[in-house]
Amino acid sequence: MVRIRVLVVDDHRIFAESLAAALAAEPDVDVSAAGSGPAALRSLERAAAEGRRYDVLLVDADLGAALPGIRPAVPVREVGEDGLVDGISLVAGVHGGQPHIRIVVLAEKDDPRRAALALQAGASGWVAKDCSLSRLLTVIRGVLREETHLPPALLTGVLRELTAARKHRTESERLVESLTPREREVLRCMVAGLGRKAVADRLFLSPHTVRTHMQNVLGKLGVHSTLAAVALARRAGVGPVDLAGDVVERGGQLA
Repeated sequence: MVRIRVLVVDDHRIFAESLAAALAAEPDVDVSAAGSGPAALRSLERAAAEGRRYDVLLVDADLGAALPGIRPAVPVREVGEDGLVDGISLVAGVHGGQPHIRIVVLAEKDDPRRAALALQAGASGWVAKDCSLSRLLTVIRGVLREETHLPPALLTGVLRELTAARKHRTESERLVESLTPREREVLRCMVAGLGRKAVADRLFLSPHTVRTHMQNVLGKLGVHSTLAAVALARRAGVGPVDLAGDVVERGGQLA
């Protein structure tokens, strides 16, 4: 019998342990539980090192929301207005590092916007926490067949959110394409969080020249702050400059 290895990630211990126990009663399911994002990542790394990787991750959508000031343990795609990292960030990090794992988000309530974010981050399903065990098992087995599972009531809203996101991304891509190669390099430095002096040192330019480039970037992107420029850049798929010491061209060759 092929067994399905499942990891439940939820910081409400009673819920996590109860769900794990219910799933463990299935003859073809091996299940473990983790109470936080870092604990989940340690479990995933340990399992991979031992050659017994997990197949499915069940992640609480509100993971970490009860811990003010929590630091992101994985790359963050979406942070709430209160600055807290949620389970969708864990989805993004795991999907980026171990894309073979199928991820299902467990939510207290249906939310088209967050469900769309979860799918964009790499989730294969969004399930209400109060669904039946048989429904959850159907979803678990379905995502392993490359299926995507959403509650029917969410479909229209999620499609609307995904369409809007694509529209914003296309517009962002068009704006980024209007930048010169040097301006795009400066933008990548901004995405990496580098200040004006650090950008100047990296690109062998004067701080005044960098200031001019940054002003041009903001103007062409139609934004008024570095944060807004970074948000637009990420929507367009612009990543941070490599800070590990890649070679950049000197002088004005890219200007």
